[in-house]
Amino acid sequence: MVARGLGRGGGLLLACLLVCWGLSPVAAPAQDQGPVHTYTLDNGMRILVRPDDRAPVVSSMVWYRVGSSYEHGGITGISHALEHMMFKGTEAHPAGEFSRIISGLGGRENAFTGRDYTAYYQQLASEHLEQALELEADRMQHLTLPGAEFRREMQVIREERRLRTEDDPNALTWEHFRATAWFNSPYGQPVIGWMTDIQGYTVADLRRWYERWYTPSNALLVVAGDVDPDAVHRMAQDHFGDIPARPVPAIKPREETPQRGERRISVQAPARVPYLVMGYKVPALPTAAEPWEAYALLVAAGILDGGESARIPRELVRGRALAASAGAGYGPFSRLDTLFTLWATPAPGQEHPAVEAALTEMVEQLRASPPTPQELERVKAQVIAEDVYRRDSIHGQAMRIGLLESIGLSWREGEAFAERVQAVTAEQVQAVARKYLLPSRRTVAWLQPGPLESGGGDEAGDEAEGGVR
Repeated sequence: MVARGLGRGGGLLLACLLVCWGLSPVAAPAQDQGPVHTYTLDNGMRILVRPDDRAPVVSSMVWYRVGSSYEHGGITGISHALEHMMFKGTEAHPAGEFSRIISGLGGRENAFTGRDYTAYYQQLASEHLEQALELEADRMQHLTLPGAEFRREMQVIREERRLRTEDDPNALTWEHFRATAWFNSPYGQPVIGWMTDIQGYTVADLRRWYERWYTPSNALLVVAGDVDPDAVHRMAQDHFGDIPARPVPAIKPREETPQRGERRISVQAPARVPYLVMGYKVPALPTAAEPWEAYALLVAAGILDGGESARIPRELVRGRALAASAGAGYGPFSRLDTLFTLWATPAPGQEHPAVEAALTEMVEQLRASPPTPQELERVKAQVIAEDVYRRDSIHGQAMRIGLLESIGLSWREGEAFAERVQAVTAEQVQAVARKYLLPSRRTVAWLQPGPLESGGGDEAGDEAEGGVR
């Protein structure tokens, strides 16, 4: 993830008081009494609570509906920069005190920025939840943005961009690939921002971004764990309810310009080996013509690269030994259209055209014929196993709820996730391959290795954003 994953070394991926506390007259009652209890405060802030009493712990997350896709040229990466500065203090809690308090309670906290959201979380004993909410409410309205802290933190961000992108040839290739794939969509700009924009930030830029987007009506509080939903509602009302609501700016559509043919680039950078990235424009779940299309694309990615028995590792890596490593990926959960991607590092002695042709052949096979029943069964079994594992994690439950709600979907979509995947047919997989995985919708990027500089390397090119490639 970008965020404290880039900014502060973090990582990604969440008492029976109903009668005696009652409901505040300034907040709506729970709208759902199923797995997730939902409330809305008068200032527009939504509260989503998923009780899970298997352990006396809680994952508390505040999600803001703003990320790099909300930015414009000249301030790219500012959502991520502001996320760093959210840890630099308020008048009540100076820089570093937030983290010291949570640590002193035996908890851990972090944050992350993506293309469509910025989120802050704490994992701690459920008895300390209210202290975490008090701290989050304080920095939602009283961030100080001290100049000295700003200058130090921007130096940190610039260095992280150098280390994680500019000095990593594979990551650099992914960045140039996305910028080429997207003409008008904001997904073409990096979450961490372009270096020239980072160098040009001012405190006033961050203050304007904070005042524009960090308002209760643009925020979600997601709590999962050993809690009573109505007790959480009351705590949220006590700490967030009096924060004034501000209007949230309308978002320009920035709909992607139709692609009229394959796009191809060559990235020259110090590296030991070449690297290939290919991507096809496809819908995400919120933008698909029919919801099943997104799930069929997810299954298609699993057919190609869902374990050692999937087609790409079985045929290209082990069978024909064309690639030292290769894979495919698709993520259905984004606000705008996304990419179905494939990547490969050629095996020693293999020529670029042969590797690219082999990956293209994998896609053409999906278009030519539906997957076998055995392949469908394997992918669906993996999805179910992963879904069960996610539900076993309290933080994973909170993450799923916040992610879905932040991109305009309902938390209920997460409850039906495994069922939706199970319903995908072989014919639907072939249909989405024929509709979307076309050469005219494709962008191809090759890393052309140059002489290695001191300290250069070519680690795996995972996205800095923490999304599915």
